Amino acid sequence: MEFQPSLDKGADTSGDVSIITGKTTVFGSVDYVFFVGVLLTSAAIGFYFAWIDRHKVTIKDYMLAGGNMKVLPVSLSLVASFMSAITLLGTPVEMYQYSTVYIYIGISYILVMAAAAHIYIPVFYMLGITSTFEYLDRRFGKIIRTAASVVYIIQMMLYMSIVLYAPSLALNAVTDFPLWGAVGSVGAVCTVYTAMGGMKAVLWTDCFQVGMMIAGYLAVFIQGCIKVDGFSKAWDIMDKSGRVVFDDFDTDPTQRHTFWSLVFGGFCVWVAVYGVNQAMVQRACSLPTLRRAQIAFWLNAPGLNLILILGCLIGIVIYAFYSDCDPKKAGLISKNDQLLPLFVMDVLSEVPGLPGLFVAGLFSGALSTISSGLNAVAAVVLEDFIRAFCVKGLHDSAATRISQGLAMVFGVICLGLTYVASKLGNVLQAALMFYGMLSGPLLSAFTLGMIFPMANEWGALAGFVCSLMFGFSMGIGKFVHKPKAKPSPSPVSIAGCIFDVIHPSNTTSKPADEVSPLFSVSYLWYGFYGMIITIVVGLIVSYLTGPQDPEKLDAKLICPLFDILPPFRFLPENIRRHLRFGVVHEGVSGAPFFCRCGALCDLNICILCPS
Repeated sequence: MEFQPSLDKGADTSGDVSIITGKTTVFGSVDYVFFVGVLLTSAAIGFYFAWIDRHKVTIKDYMLAGGNMKVLPVSLSLVASFMSAITLLGTPVEMYQYSTVYIYIGISYILVMAAAAHIYIPVFYMLGITSTFEYLDRRFGKIIRTAASVVYIIQMMLYMSIVLYAPSLALNAVTDFPLWGAVGSVGAVCTVYTAMGGMKAVLWTDCFQVGMMIAGYLAVFIQGCIKVDGFSKAWDIMDKSGRVVFDDFDTDPTQRHTFWSLVFGGFCVWVAVYGVNQAMVQRACSLPTLRRAQIAFWLNAPGLNLILILGCLIGIVIYAFYSDCDPKKAGLISKNDQLLPLFVMDVLSEVPGLPGLFVAGLFSGALSTISSGLNAVAAVVLEDFIRAFCVKGLHDSAATRISQGLAMVFGVICLGLTYVASKLGNVLQAALMFYGMLSGPLLSAFTLGMIFPMANEWGALAGFVCSLMFGFSMGIGKFVHKPKAKPSPSPVSIAGCIFDVIHPSNTTSKPADEVSPLFSVSYLWYGFYGMIITIVVGLIVSYLTGPQDPEKLDAKLICPLFDILPPFRFLPENIRRHLRFGVVHEGVSGAPFFCRCGALCDLNICILCPS
């Protein structure tokens, strides 16, 4: 037995833990104070900005924070928005259950920020649009704009309900934390301050919440290291188990996580979030210049990697702690997403308030994601449906009030979906899969429009539909047939459990049915394959129906990729001219839209060139 907490001579024996007693620890009054304090602080920040901006009634003030935000709060908000409670719970479990190879996804974060900051965001920013789907209207027409908007709203509503319900369920199962008390209070507070304060309230509460997320993670990591007699010992235990893996360069797409799937497949997953997601584009457009928006995105990369690394380190410590008494196999928990809350109660409960600090950080992740989602969905409905089809000449004050009402309505719908999810068993897994299937087609539609000027409306629509069909067939096939994961989870042991464990009877498992390799493809490759399908189908249909004349396009709708990518932008001008396919990139006053160094200009001012 490598390590036994509380009985090891160097360990603190001031309190028993679950793998010794066979019981879980419950929350104390101080812990609840921390949780309530975070909710009240978030609400106070939101109401403060709602009050000071009460006389500002323009939709730009409400949706884009007036377009004069600072870089740091926007960058912190970018970190918080999609580092949800699911991510905070899932990253340590990934390390515990599989291997350290998962940390390679941090490389994809850097690539994503480069693509988002210099390919996608500049196009949205220079067009000055509120809804990202307005781009699809200008580029391809209203049909694909409306279809993509509907897909996005469904995607975000599903995701927000999961973000709210999943961590509440995991905590309730381990800590006796009230399930519906957490869901109701978090959902209500988030809905109210988002509706009242708009984008500025969302941005500043995100800053507070990302601090709580990091503080909670640090508390767990530091106290966990103390419990296992230092991180070096935890690393040795992890290494002996065979979980320290950094050389997995397998090119098999059915392998769940490898270097290639994490870096390049993960790139397609996350660029759909940071490059074209309405919530992220709104944040970029809340800054006064494109250059500042790009800086905010680049500053976001270290923040994402910090949370990733902390999560991975916590996972290593958790494995060292439970290496000889796996909580799930021992019957202490029923699902792997309950592992981190159990560990928190085991290592932090001796210090009153620290479990509450962790829960505060966990629900800060939920608050930031839901507030971002509500604000984004309200913007999409206002711009893509109400203004596009119902009231085109809507006054700013009326638009602001409608947006506030929409945020409230969608907040209530989110709570309703959370209740429905609690009654439908495996719907959470299905909804997460559904979210992943929808992100690829959305990214592909924007990519086809921005990179390929010859693509037309019918090609974009055909590619979008084919990508949706492909994603659904892959995802539903995997959900129904449940192919065996490759590789299987790493082995666990209960040999060191001190309490009485009811060992499962030895039963012969039914052989797995033959499953098509298509359904065994790693979920990380869905976005990549979906993009390839959209581009190929889109270009074929475009040429069959008459390709778009690039010279007739508004140059701001196209991103000249070969003027941006370092290997190509140093080519002679006469070669790059052909790679632009006839699109003439000019600024608003006739100045080049792209400078000599290939960088986008912000109203005739180069944002990257030294002169």
